[in-house]
Amino acid sequence: MSSTPQSTVVIVPGLRDHVADHWQTRLAERLAEAGRTVRTVPPLEGERLALDAQVANLAATLASLHGPVLLVAHSAGVITTVHWAARRKAQVRGALLATPPDFETPLPHGYPTPAELARHGWTPVPRGRLPFPSIVAASANDPLCTPDRAAALARGWGSHLVELGAVGHLNPASGHGEWLLAEELIGQLESNAVSLPLGATPAGERG
Repeated sequence: MSSTPQSTVVIVPGLRDHVADHWQTRLAERLAEAGRTVRTVPPLEGERLALDAQVANLAATLASLHGPVLLVAHSAGVITTVHWAARRKAQVRGALLATPPDFETPLPHGYPTPAELARHGWTPVPRGRLPFPSIVAASANDPLCTPDRAAALARGWGSHLVELGAVGHLNPASGHGEWLLAEELIGQLESNAVSLPLGATPAGERG
């Protein structure tokens, strides 16, 4: 009897540089220590807001791999992922989409404006059903996306919505480094055990 090969975990960061205490960084280290194959999409060296370049960067990372992959995206990396999925095909077993930003509503001061995001191709954000299982992990007090907007994105993408509670944008600036629930959700995606209804919150680690 042949067993299903283990997926390569591909980390899709947002528009940030490498951050040592970010949960994606810690997750990649923890999975690698456990013997998993992990790849992280590197940040762009040029214009970070260039969506086409972000999508091409993700596509190049995936093209270097063989076999199924499991995507773990955060923030703008979620929007990069759904734009990529609308254009490309790959052996994707599933995607964990953590705290997607609402790029179609004005963001807080200091973030790109709607006009800047539109000019660089980020909007409109694809709303079609993703061609692979996915989980949207949403925060109750994310400054970049309201719970209602996160739920609407999850419905459009055909994702299961997991409510994390008040975790801000799930980043060090919100007081969150380690996020152990990520591994539980990855396990659900990898085992095809994503059976939670929209709006359900699984038991497990939060924050």
